[in-house]
Amino acid sequence: MAETPVLDPVDEDEEDAGEHLPRLRLSRRGIVVLSAFGAVVLGALGWLVFFSSVLDVRVVAVQGLVGDKLTAHQVRETLGDGEHGPLARVDLAEAERRVEALPRVAKAEVWRGWPHTLRIKVTERRAVAAVRTPEGKYGQVDAAGFTFATEDAAPEGVPVVELALSQQANEASAVFPREELLRSAITVAAGLPEAVRKQAGSVRVQSYDDIQLQLADGAVVRWGSAERTARKAQVLTALLARKARIYDVSAPEAPGIGG
Repeated sequence: MAETPVLDPVDEDEEDAGEHLPRLRLSRRGIVVLSAFGAVVLGALGWLVFFSSVLDVRVVAVQGLVGDKLTAHQVRETLGDGEHGPLARVDLAEAERRVEALPRVAKAEVWRGWPHTLRIKVTERRAVAAVRTPEGKYGQVDAAGFTFATEDAAPEGVPVVELALSQQANEASAVFPREELLRSAITVAAGLPEAVRKQAGSVRVQSYDDIQLQLADGAVVRWGSAERTARKAQVLTALLARKARIYDVSAPEAPGIGG
């Protein structure tokens, strides 16, 4: 005799519940309404961030300034309209370009500090030498050879470049023009350790391979050409531990002192 299958009451209840479970369906009108609502929310957020005054620039914070030659006010002035209006609409690349147009600025970084601050980090140019102008003033030159300021006196702690060209150097000006000789002097000045640069009163150029340093105590350093400046600077630092009137690092493998 065949057995009649017995249904589990629990399974029966679950099956019935599944059959009667309401299904969530959106009509076309509901989808349109939800889409429109989402668009309104996004539009409101966009207006709030990009066009309203809720997230306006209220503070321009400038950092990295050294001394008083370049001021935060001068940096802010370069921004023009970028100093005002919604923070999200500030063109950061354009702001950096404008700040870097200041002669004393070597590099600028600009970023947003939500909700109301535009932040600017400035790296100032640093003078490694001073070059006397025909008017008797002194141009301040950085390691890249860029003259970023001209003042009545040379800045303290950097050597003054002097061109005292020999007759032979003048005759060879087609091969080694004055501009190249100036660059050589600046290369030497930029390569000096900070302590040595502060002692160097001048970098005197007589020819391409005859560059000399005049130290504050009256000693002379025969540098030779600007080639291998880093190595010559190391050798000179070691030689300065001994008192002398003349230091010769023109051939760094065979340096000498005298006087």
